[in-house]
Amino acid sequence: MPPPLRPRRRFRQPSVIPGFGLTLGYTLTCLGLIVLLPLAALVVRASGLGLSGIWEVATDPRVASALRVSFGVSALAALTASVFGFLVAWVLTRYEFPGRRIVDAVVDLPFALPTAVAGIALASLYAPNGLVGAQLAKLGIEAAYTPLGIFIAMVFIGLPFAVRTVQPLIVEIDREIEEASATLGAGRIQTLTRVVLPPLIPAVLTGFALAFARGVGEYGSIIFIAGNLPYVSEIAPLLIVIKLSEFDYGGACAIATIMLGISFVTLLVINLIQAWSRRRFGYV
Repeated sequence: MPPPLRPRRRFRQPSVIPGFGLTLGYTLTCLGLIVLLPLAALVVRASGLGLSGIWEVATDPRVASALRVSFGVSALAALTASVFGFLVAWVLTRYEFPGRRIVDAVVDLPFALPTAVAGIALASLYAPNGLVGAQLAKLGIEAAYTPLGIFIAMVFIGLPFAVRTVQPLIVEIDREIEEASATLGAGRIQTLTRVVLPPLIPAVLTGFALAFARGVGEYGSIIFIAGNLPYVSEIAPLLIVIKLSEFDYGGACAIATIMLGISFVTLLVINLIQAWSRRRFGYV
């Protein structure tokens, strides 16, 4: 007997709501005009330098230092924000205490606060004569105008992403699962690592990716506290602005293209890890 025919994979999934073609066309058009077209224009402008020209820009010591500061500190800040974001989301979800709604609202404050206002506030707070900076200076720690200040600013702007991506999933976790785990003899650490954390890993990675992307592209809240010292605390977005002010549009586009490529590869790797974790732990 001939082998049974495999069902054809349908591109268009059946739905009770009409308008698939119209909405798909609208989606692709908006993505093309708003996202892909500007990025393509950026790459085309940078390609005018040629591969050798882009490589020369990328290997410039000042550019390499700025890229290292931006991506390195962003990754570290996103990791820190993910850890503390998980703890904040857990406390806000699982415990009742006076002022919980106020604390929950404060988490979203970096979303609404203008970046320049956040930068001035952080700089005045962590400056050597600031409220926190003066205490750190007594310990020999200089926060403002150093990479540490950049790290603080990036954690500040990335924490809401880490909290809000994890918080809804913590709400959905049934406490009876934790009680069943304890009944079966699992300790608190085993319950945390084998019952609670697995379904939250994709959300934690999503929060990490959002915090990382926001930190890499952040400008306003960082320049006030960074000090902007070349080879020390200068970030890549500031270097792009400097190139533009010098009318070096090709160099600015080249730096932006390099940042685009690194960000794309990083986010692609994070998405692959997310997909693996969903298959591994069986959660969507």
